[in-house]
Amino acid sequence: MIKAVVFDLDDTLISEHQYIESGYQKVAEFLSDKYGWNIENTKKRLLELLEEDSKNVFNRLLEEKQVNFEIPEILELVSIYRNHLPSIEFFCDVIPTLKVLKEKNIKLGIITDGYRETQNNKLKVLKAEKYFDSIIITEELGREYWKPHPKPFEMIRHEFDIQFDEMVYVGDNPKKDFYIRKVYPIHTIRILREDSVYGDEEYKEDIREEERILKLDDVIEYVKGAK
Repeated sequence: MIKAVVFDLDDTLISEHQYIESGYQKVAEFLSDKYGWNIENTKKRLLELLEEDSKNVFNRLLEEKQVNFEIPEILELVSIYRNHLPSIEFFCDVIPTLKVLKEKNIKLGIITDGYRETQNNKLKVLKAEKYFDSIIITEELGREYWKPHPKPFEMIRHEFDIQFDEMVYVGDNPKKDFYIRKVYPIHTIRILREDSVYGDEEYKEDIREEERILKLDDVIEYVKGAK
């Protein structure tokens, strides 16, 4: 019997692309104030550079604009991006799914990787504490405890006072969201979101999810049918 459903955050409950656009908007506004560049054109070019290659996007933009810069200037742009309060929202299937699971007395949790301030700001804007019984940002435990390390799963199991086989984990990233099945008998579901940033990652040691879904409310049926 399933007693808890725990979710990844990025590209599971929210769109990572929406977050990226929000961050680039703030960076573009900063660069507009500093250099007088058009905000929309700058944001558009940042997104184009990201599409070409995700590495060193800010460096490449400044080089393209023939701006002489030092490392501290790049770090300032990175800080603006990571620490801004984002314009994001849950996918439309999230709140209805959470409400049904709550009505069934299912405990709800989040385990998310990412920089502490970045993830905290996302959760703050989403008012996630209203919906979830436990939220673990793995960065707060230490970078070595980012998924697929089992520690955050052990912590949430202990907090919920359940067995591992009474927990479902829902994620999107093949590289780190489903490897926990090799360690503990946690049920795993992969949600296939359109334009998922990490959807093309390789499975770690080819450890795969138990189930695939296209929309989050399919989790409700899985919970009903799980023994």
